[in-house]
Amino acid sequence: MDHGLPRTLGLRDLTLLVIGTVIGSGIFLVPGAVLAQVHGSVLPALLAWIAGGALSMLGALTFGELSAANPRAGGIYVYLRDAFGAFPAFLFGWALFFAIGGGANAALATAFSANLAQVIPMSTTTEKLLAVGMIALVTIVNVRGARQSSNLQNWMTTVKVGTIVLMSVVLLSLGRTSAGTVANLRSAGSDGHLWSGFGLAMLGVLWAYEGWQYATFSAGETIDPQRNFPRAFFIGLAALVAVYLFANLGYLAALTPSALAASKSAAAASVATVVGPGSAKLIAIAIAISIFGAVNGTILTSSRVYYAMAKDGLFFQKLAEIHPRFRTPAFAVVSGSAWAAILAATGTFEQLFTYTVFTGWLFYGIAAASIFVYRKRPEHPRPYSVPFYPWTPLLFIVAAAALVANTILAQPRPAAIGLGIVFLGAPAYLVWRARKPSESEGQI
Repeated sequence: MDHGLPRTLGLRDLTLLVIGTVIGSGIFLVPGAVLAQVHGSVLPALLAWIAGGALSMLGALTFGELSAANPRAGGIYVYLRDAFGAFPAFLFGWALFFAIGGGANAALATAFSANLAQVIPMSTTTEKLLAVGMIALVTIVNVRGARQSSNLQNWMTTVKVGTIVLMSVVLLSLGRTSAGTVANLRSAGSDGHLWSGFGLAMLGVLWAYEGWQYATFSAGETIDPQRNFPRAFFIGLAALVAVYLFANLGYLAALTPSALAASKSAAAASVATVVGPGSAKLIAIAIAISIFGAVNGTILTSSRVYYAMAKDGLFFQKLAEIHPRFRTPAFAVVSGSAWAAILAATGTFEQLFTYTVFTGWLFYGIAAASIFVYRKRPEHPRPYSVPFYPWTPLLFIVAAAALVANTILAQPRPAAIGLGIVFLGAPAYLVWRARKPSESEGQI
């Protein structure tokens, strides 16, 4: 077992980490785009949100078994390494550091400052400084301890979920009434192209559900992980589905399906219609708060992957050091945040993140397949077994493969660039591999 990091995260912490890392800006923005993809038909749009939650649940239950069987810092990186070797695991960590995680935090930080700029007008330079400052603040909290970061995450998650629920209650109460929403559901089947855009709608939905996988990275700091990981994943995903559906019903109570489908920000358009145009600033503040919590969760978790890579001798060795006072992988936290801040300040994150975000699902699918390898090894205990094995992991793997294949077919050039960025890690792997000590890796 990994005794380097203290185990301080309980069931509540882990559950709120799952929820808080997922909820960023997606549920505030993308419901209109999801509805537009299904030609304004309400029922398939709502089913897409349910299906996205169900697919995420399949993966969460699968990773729940893996996290319980091998609760080490690094999560998905560890499963890939143990089942399929150091090379795919390194490529995942490489992509997470330089593109997926770094790009996501840069994008979120930029969105954070952009939303606050709607409340307090500021120059472009000030927006960038604010984005970098936000990353720096979250980094300080995470360096000072996983307990402090988790406490912040718990409060931020409670605030953002409470805000979404309150907003939805107001929309349902003051909108065109819930009866109008029911009428929208009943009239949703008239379009002959009802389901034609369902697959495209799922892309937006899965983006809004993105982030629950990051909780696996903190397995090395979880108390009683064999019990808490499966429970946290189930409770967290179930809560997310409920919150997302409730928010969508609120939007539909405030707007007609056509108006919602045309909106770029479902929350802003809905609240502006019901409360008034001045309420847009309230939504901007709500989104900024939500983003702040998501960045905190991402920095807390992703740094543990860089720490695990460095412990394996496959990344900068300084990142494997634990702060003697705070008992955190401080250098891993700071290095990942510094790279995200550079991307945010220079604005170079957009294409980097856009091109590579789909590759995360490639690694998620492969990591889920490691459960079949783990099941064959007697040294891996199974205090929790994923229900309906092997169909649960198989369905998730197929869904992940379909998502990746759809991206490659629909956007072959960006997908090729994204895969190219990931495989740029191959020469770096050879360098670190050559410098690595001779002892075997991946031992449990």
